[in-house]
Amino acid sequence: MKEKAFTFLHKTYKFSNSWTGTVIIVLFVIFFVAQAFRIPSGSMKDSLLIGDHLFAKKFAYGISTPHLPFLEIPLVPGTDGHIYDGDTPQRGDIVIFRYPNNTQMHFVKRCVATGGDEIFVSNKDLYVHPKEGDMAVATLFPDTETVIFNGKTWAKTPYIKQHKGIHHDKRIVQDGRYYEQIFNFGPVQIPENEYFMMGDNRDHSNDSRFWGSVPYGLVEGTPWFVYFSMTDDYQIRWNRMGKTPTDLEGELHLNKAIAERENEIDNEIY
Repeated sequence: MKEKAFTFLHKTYKFSNSWTGTVIIVLFVIFFVAQAFRIPSGSMKDSLLIGDHLFAKKFAYGISTPHLPFLEIPLVPGTDGHIYDGDTPQRGDIVIFRYPNNTQMHFVKRCVATGGDEIFVSNKDLYVHPKEGDMAVATLFPDTETVIFNGKTWAKTPYIKQHKGIHHDKRIVQDGRYYEQIFNFGPVQIPENEYFMMGDNRDHSNDSRFWGSVPYGLVEGTPWFVYFSMTDDYQIRWNRMGKTPTDLEGELHLNKAIAERENEIDNEIY
């Protein structure tokens, strides 16, 4: 038995060192395990920055249909976007998905509502009524202000305390120069098996407010960790490399807490 196992391992090792074996292993990893992406825009700032290069965990939400690299041609025709259904995006997750209006493009946004939830935006603030009903609001969104609207309980600006990268641009005001969806949107109910995505940089994000919710079939995965990061002027961000989005959010939370405390000290009157 040991001899057979040794022979199998030896043949596997020899195969992996061949050109054919190397190509098969690389394609298997790209198709089913991890794929490299670059953040091209500031829609997820400050959680993810322009120039962050990250690996996506492709098996986080089932196994998506593999596509031919660069050409983005599906290799398994006739599927709904997945060859195996698994976990689904949860509220608050950062999700990598194919843009519904051009499935050859990948977007990265935060899931703010799932199928059956209701949402609306008023004066830039996001409001969520979960499909679980009024009684679940306090449990699902702890430490979040609630309001009553249309006879239902809504969580006001959920996620913003937990995920410090979520923010608004005070310079963007309702003066006719900007899209109305930034300031007011909905209410709408999210269709089943679809997900409402928004960028953390709320006033500078092309997201579900403009083109609708994302079907499960277009969900590809979730950011795993940053393997390289560089600014527009070619400065390497060494402090971001090797870190997960959770690590980066933790640092952001700490930095903002320190800044707030320093501001409080500066404003103290002696």
